[in-house]
Amino acid sequence: MAASDWQTEVARGRTFAIISHPDAGKTTLTEKLLLFGGAIREAGAVKARRAQAHARSDWMEIERQRGISVTTTVLQFPFEGYRVNLLDTPGHQDFGEDTYRTLMAADSAVMVIDGAKGVQAQTRKLYQVCRRRAVPVVTFVNKLDRESKDPWELMADIERQLDLLTYPINWPIGSGAQFQGLYHRDEGSFETFQRTTRSSRRIPAREAELADDHRATLAEAEALLNGAAEPWDDEAVQSGLLSPVFFGSAMANFGVETFLRGFLGLSAGPMPRATADGEVRPEQADFSGFVFKIQANMNPAHRDRVAFVRVVSGMFERGMTVLHPRSGRSIRLNQPQQFLAQDRTIVETAYPGDIIGLHDNGLFRIGDTLTVRPGITFAAFPRFTPEIFAEVELKYTLKHKQFQRGIRELTEEGLIQRFLPLEDGPEVYLGVVGSLQFDVLSYRMQQEYGVDITLRTLPYTVARRIASGPDPEIGRFDRARLIRDADGRHVVLAEDLRTLDRLLEKTPGLILRELADESAG
Repeated sequence: MAASDWQTEVARGRTFAIISHPDAGKTTLTEKLLLFGGAIREAGAVKARRAQAHARSDWMEIERQRGISVTTTVLQFPFEGYRVNLLDTPGHQDFGEDTYRTLMAADSAVMVIDGAKGVQAQTRKLYQVCRRRAVPVVTFVNKLDRESKDPWELMADIERQLDLLTYPINWPIGSGAQFQGLYHRDEGSFETFQRTTRSSRRIPAREAELADDHRATLAEAEALLNGAAEPWDDEAVQSGLLSPVFFGSAMANFGVETFLRGFLGLSAGPMPRATADGEVRPEQADFSGFVFKIQANMNPAHRDRVAFVRVVSGMFERGMTVLHPRSGRSIRLNQPQQFLAQDRTIVETAYPGDIIGLHDNGLFRIGDTLTVRPGITFAAFPRFTPEIFAEVELKYTLKHKQFQRGIRELTEEGLIQRFLPLEDGPEVYLGVVGSLQFDVLSYRMQQEYGVDITLRTLPYTVARRIASGPDPEIGRFDRARLIRDADGRHVVLAEDLRTLDRLLEKTPGLILRELADESAG
């Protein structure tokens, strides 16, 4: 491929994650973006139960039943010359670790905010992950066709709670029953909102047919935005310090196309990724990538397992042989796939920023590096420390083989963390960040592996691995337990921090560490 063609392909890539608090409208926005990208013909809103229509990005049955996203979904489509890789993340905080790993694979993020509620708890938590990685964030304030907060209040809320400067790209006039439309600052036009037909037309702002009070609001907004709003700073946008803000309504499909076109133009192309020896840049010729997600049973009929790889540098070609540094093996990649939720197609080539899926027979782990050049290992993914623990038991022993496979695969997928007793025995202990993960575990074990399990919640809320020193005499404490993790390291479970402090006082030389290699939350 000629150098100019290669540079064009690299520049066309856009890989971004969508983050939000639950129920802010993230999945509905995703559906409408797919419509404009031509990837689907009809959006299935999550709440449209009576019509039996469901969100394309929520492909698991449990997601459709509960109306929430519990796993990251990869959605790929072209739009006006761009190769779009959209990563729809779980909004629920119990699945924050999956979202964190996805943000490691994204180059930018879209932050969806409910216009009536402003910045909420999970939004704050996810934004801090973006901030630590200096990920550019573009904001979409949603649900303007419902009663919403004053837009100035929303802007102040973002700046105060997230310490993030804002630059409005457009501006709403009214909200709810009084929602008139959007003023587009760059061209001085006004896009009218027609509630009955859900259509719109864009005209010069001075020609907009508005009541006197709305006309006055528009004039005031023009003056204040031009005189008092934060000035545009492209460098601040790309470093994640200034967020362009779009207003609209995903459900009414109003302002979404403007947002998509504007976001793709503003967002960064493929970015470099860190290794132990420096950065790997997208324009480097040698192929490299890393596994950021593993998903078992995407196709229930085939019980397959897919490792999702973010291409970092070079060009991926079907059938190429790559190194797998963790195992020391060379592997041939014959069936690479790209995705629209659970639908997939074989891909011949892929470029930096693209997401490809590889058939996984158990070789891959989250964080694995793939490369054609020896000596490259991308930075490891930290794990969240579990806060809820349970003992798991198989109800019917004849299903032991399926039970072991399900626990192993869902552990490798990152849904749960597995622990064992100090001495070899049948007990299996599981740890999760949020209780909803146990609900998903039980459901998927039954639906995907044909196994019914019993979970007995344990009273422990604190887990620490023993870094050095003797094992504490757990028998003296009825509020603690000693187990081992998947790597055989000894782990202390305690009901609370006070119990942990007592263990340390009674065991000189004992040094404890967080289970995660570094803080992820």
